[in-house]
Order: sequence, then structure tokens, then C-alpha cells
Amino acid sequence: MTTQTTARPSAAAVAVYEWLNPIPYGFFTAALIFDIIYACTANIQWVNGAGWLIAIGLVFAIIPRLINLVQVWFGSGRRQGSSVKLHFWLNLIAIVFAIINAFVHSRDAYAVVPEGLVLSAIVVVLLSVPELDTTVARVARAMKSAANGTLVSLWPNKRRRVTLPNRPITHEI
Repeated sequence: MTTQTTARPSAAAVAVYEWLNPIPYGFFTAALIFDIIYACTANIQWVNGAGWLIAIGLVFAIIPRLINLVQVWFGSGRRQGSSVKLHFWLNLIAIVFAIINAFVHSRDAYAVVPEGLVLSAIVVVLLSVPELDTTVARVARAMKSAANGTLVSLWPNKRRRVTLPNRPITHEI
């Protein structure tokens, strides 16, 4: 008798990833806010703070990316959906932009604007896109389970039921 088991990622790795993954987003968002404040006030301490926030965000961004790298590309369950790979690539590109942004913020404070502000905005947007995708998927699953597999679509003067598929909603074409 042979039993088949499906390969799953390590529970500890998933826990560490889920715990550390949002931390860099907070640091990079705070750095963007500091850059905006510096652009409005020209107080040099805001740029110094933004530089430190970017550096700390990069330190916290490394561990979740390494865990994600192993799980997505080298793990036993390598067959990941395109949204997981998109999440990995957007986060990796955001880290590259954040490294460039750290070098920009290491210059004189007056030389940081506008490049530092633009790079901070790019990093925050790149980190936001996968989270928005995940949030939309969670909301769609919650709506489907709340409606027992059907959604009621309300159009002006029309009411119709839409049956949802039993498979997960993905963005694959």
C-alpha cells in the first residue's frame, strides 16, 4: 500500500514569512512620507530619517525574500501559480529600487529630491500591487462563501444571479 503525500512548505518558514513580510512595507511607506515632508519643508532631518527607514526596511526585506525564493523556485511544491511568481518578482524589483534609493539617500540632503521621492513612491507602489491582488482574491473568496457559491448582481432595474466557479479565481490567461 502506497500513500501519496502532497509536498507543503514548512510551517515554520510560512510563519516567519507571514510575520516578516509586511514589515518592510511599513518602513518604505514611512520613508515615502518622510520624503514628502522633506520636499515640503526642506528640513534635513526628514531625509536622514528616510535614509534610516530605507536601510532598516531593506534589512527586514531580505529574510522573507529568501524564504519566498526557496518556496517558489526551489521548493518541492514548485508548481506555483502566476500570481505567486508575480508577487515574488514585484517584491524583488521593489528591493532593487530600494537599494538604489538607499544610495540616493546617502547623498547630500539637497540632492535627494526629486529622485529619492520618486524612488520611494515606486517602491511603495511595487509592494502595494501584490498585496492588493491578495486582498481582492480574499474578498472574492469571502463573498463566494457568504453567498454559497452564487452572487447577486444588482444592476439598475435588474436583478440576476451569477454562479461562481468552484475553482479559485486566478489571473492566468
